[in-house]
Amino acid sequence: MSSQGRNRGGRAGGRRGSPSRGRGGGSHRGPAPNSDDRRQGSRSVKRGLGGDHIEGRQAVRELLLAGRRKVREVVMSAELEPAPILDDIVELAASRRIPVNEVGRSKFDALTLTDASQGVLARAAPLVETELTELISPPNGATPLLVVVDGVTDPGNLGALLRSVEGAGATGVILPRHRAVHISPTATKTAAGAIEYLPMTLVGGLPAALAELAAAHVWIVGLDGDAEESIHDLRVADEPVALVLGSEGAGLSRLVRQRCDVIASIPMRGRLNSLNVGAAGAIACFELARLRHGSPS
Repeated sequence: MSSQGRNRGGRAGGRRGSPSRGRGGGSHRGPAPNSDDRRQGSRSVKRGLGGDHIEGRQAVRELLLAGRRKVREVVMSAELEPAPILDDIVELAASRRIPVNEVGRSKFDALTLTDASQGVLARAAPLVETELTELISPPNGATPLLVVVDGVTDPGNLGALLRSVEGAGATGVILPRHRAVHISPTATKTAAGAIEYLPMTLVGGLPAALAELAAAHVWIVGLDGDAEESIHDLRVADEPVALVLGSEGAGLSRLVRQRCDVIASIPMRGRLNSLNVGAAGAIACFELARLRHGSPS
């Protein structure tokens, strides 16, 4: 609690408080990166956020429901068992005059870029980045609850994180442009449609982006398993907050950690002392939402 008291005083004086110190950084040591996004992963980094190749029934349905970007086609395996969600996809596509092409299983498998396409994929325009200034001041006037991802390289972790934080009410996500996974096919599949609703931006350097957030009076809260401050006691939850999550294994990078006002942890009660970034981000973001809005009645 003492670190937050110092930082509040430092903020008023125009100088940021010293971050709590702890071993490592960031969220919590998770699984090693994988290369599930064959043929697509490396290209998506070069062209921006990505997200133009969508696999999985829920992800494709949300793409069509959101209607926020152009969809070129939906492709389905011709050997699928009937299911209500497949009917939804066909009806939604028809309502937007999007072609639905059925192909044999072998041809469909040759088109897939993940290991669990569920027999449905779509090709769409890439996601459009949101300006950082717009994330700081959302057009709907909401108090920012931003999630900053510091070098996460596992696309499954990123997708799970995006799905969870969207459900918790995060208002935006900040991703580094380099040395991190973007919205690859596996991340898109795991996110299950969250990418259609979460404003996201890529930044060249996270420390500079965090400095810009701080100048706009956004509190920078880093998540670290060794911090003494508990996420459950965070006093700034009802103010503009950027929750910073570190990479699998390494945690928060040194320069990013130095930009944090508060370093908080998720108390662990069992024998294990770590969570992967997707689980840690979900717990922390839902806790911030609870502190901000109160428990549901």
